[in-house]
Formats: sequence, C-alpha cells, structure tokens
Amino acid sequence: MKLIPKTAAIAVVMLCSSLLADAQKIKVQEGDIAVLKEQTEVNTEFTYEHVKVGDFDNEDDYIQKKTDEYNKKEAGKGDNLATAWKADRESRFAPRFNEMFTEGSNGIKAGNFPAAKYTLIFKTTFIEPGFNVGVMRKNSYINGEIWVVETADKSKVVAKVSVDRAPGRIAFGMDFDTGARITESYAMAGRSFGRYVRK
Repeated sequence: MKLIPKTAAIAVVMLCSSLLADAQKIKVQEGDIAVLKEQTEVNTEFTYEHVKVGDFDNEDDYIQKKTDEYNKKEAGKGDNLATAWKADRESRFAPRFNEMFTEGSNGIKAGNFPAAKYTLIFKTTFIEPGFNVGVMRKNSYINGEIWVVETADKSKVVAKVSVDRAPGRIAFGMDFDTGARITESYAMAGRSFGRYVRK
C-alpha cells in the first residue's frame, strides 16, 4: 500500500476543517457587530444557565447518568468525569474560544480585559458531547448566543448573534476525550465568529 504524500494529507485535513466550518451558522439576530472592528481587545464571559446536553433537558441529569455509568466500570472514573465537566469550562473551553477568536479576527484580542469597551457573553444553550469508541464516532457540537454588551453597563446590548452547530473534532479521530471534542467546538465557534467580525 502506498503512503499518502504529506501534502495530500495536509490537503485532506484542510478540506475537513473547511467542511466542518461550513456546517455551523453564525447569524446576527439583532443589533450591529461592526463596532468590534474598531477594537483592539474585547472582554469575554461564558454562561451555562439552563444548558441542555444531548437527549437531556437538564445538564445535571446527564452528568449523573455518566457518573454512574463510568463508576460502574471503574471506581472513581465517573467522579473524575463530573469534576472535569465543569472545570473544562474555564480551563479549556474559554481559552480556546478566546485564542481562536483572536486568530480569526486578525488580532482583536479576546479574554479577561475588564477595561475593554465591549464584552462578548457566550451563552451556551446546547451541548452535543458526541463520542469516539474507535470503530464508531459522533462529533460534538454546541449551540448558543453571543451577546455583545457594553462592559461598563452590561444591560446595554449592542448585538445578539446566534451560533448553531459549532462542530468539534480533532484531526485523524484522536478525540476520545469528551472534553477535547467539546473544546474544539468552542475553538470553531471562536474562529468563525472572529472571521465574521473581520468581514
């Protein structure tokens, strides 16, 4: 069997990334995001109120089910999953969104900038965790809204943007960890919204 040339492999990865990007939708629901183009940095916040997960309308029910399932297989494994599920929000999801928004927007730094004129509040409404068991897999994706508000008075909403089906997966299927898949969903959402702002 002939090995795939390195350039061809890179092209395949780029094509897959392009297809994943096209699968999601970024749409301004109200207001105007043009004000962000003039900024060098934006503050970001992330909320997870009333988030639905997979087939579960209540996130806590999903966590409990997975905790019980994993603990039956290996003592303590489910407890670790439950802890990581919440911890990943600050340690993985937010940083990757900020990193890729900064890259996609061509230099508008996103992160903890309380002095920035505007704040992006990412309100996650749905998470599909997906799965990867080697022979079978399902990509993760997230839905949510990005509210652009004035940092000094967050009741002043400048724009509301919907994010639908931001997909997450790692190249060559090396995403057996649930947190890793979901992290890439936030990365994709950040990069796509950054590019949307840059247009």
